Amino acid sequence: MEVGGIQALRRWRAEQSGRVGLVPTMGALHSGHQALMTRARSESDLVVASIFVNPLQFGADEDFVQYPRPIEEDLKKCEEAGVDFVFAPALAEMYPSAPEVRVVAGRMGAVFEGAARPGHFDGVLTVVAKLFTLIDPDVTVFGLKDIQQYVLVKRMIADLNFDIELIGLPVVRDADGLAMSSRNTYLAADDRARALAIPRALNAAAEVAERGRGATGSGASVAGAAAGSGGAGVDLPAAVEAAALAELEPAAERGELEIVYCSLVEAATLRPCPPGFTGSALLLVSATVGGTHLIDNLPLEF
Repeated sequence: MEVGGIQALRRWRAEQSGRVGLVPTMGALHSGHQALMTRARSESDLVVASIFVNPLQFGADEDFVQYPRPIEEDLKKCEEAGVDFVFAPALAEMYPSAPEVRVVAGRMGAVFEGAARPGHFDGVLTVVAKLFTLIDPDVTVFGLKDIQQYVLVKRMIADLNFDIELIGLPVVRDADGLAMSSRNTYLAADDRARALAIPRALNAAAEVAERGRGATGSGASVAGAAAGSGGAGVDLPAAVEAAALAELEPAAERGELEIVYCSLVEAATLRPCPPGFTGSALLLVSATVGGTHLIDNLPLEF
């Protein structure tokens, strides 16, 4: 396995042939990242993993300086996963000066996580576009925990005509149900226990959705899909969102977490699902627990 910055990458890339897979990361790797690398290996002849903490996607009051950078441990994890080249550029290589030209994420980048973290997705798409240009991969693999990021990268690939196959890998969870995240290391034990309200909310929503589908076949409304409906016709997407909030709001009232957003949206557009919606949807959830910003999601079909 080779490791290097831009010049080393260019030399290595010029010597290679075959299909190249890319796994972009900010380091602080865990088994979820390794799953992405394993999938990239199955789709490619060669795998590049990038490790770069991108300042453009951090707000002024966020954790850019504190973000974990265990580079030696990360390199071991990359080697274990069969990575061929680790692209680990210095900050000055990627941004010799403050960039004047950036990718703008548009409407889909200004809602939910983009509203909570203004400019975040402009920074994400800018660095991903740079990685695509530098590495020239045939395929790239992203985790679906950051589902809004995935949707925006998919749209950027289409809008900017990148000839790259995008693969999304389902959320990888710890045994307690919490979605794996590099930021989970910030959680004290009691905060981690409080954070489990997030997967509980998703599970409650999934149960309502399944009950609704069972009652109607594949329709978007159901009698009694949500507890307390009294048997009246209930709009299933609204009932699903309400079930998640029924888990989160009591935890918020107890001061265990702060709800950032909890919304059911159309998967293709990230617009809120209208009454009677049918099709692919995403339940997007974000909460702050003990000062740590956490995100999760649930894909659903109506």
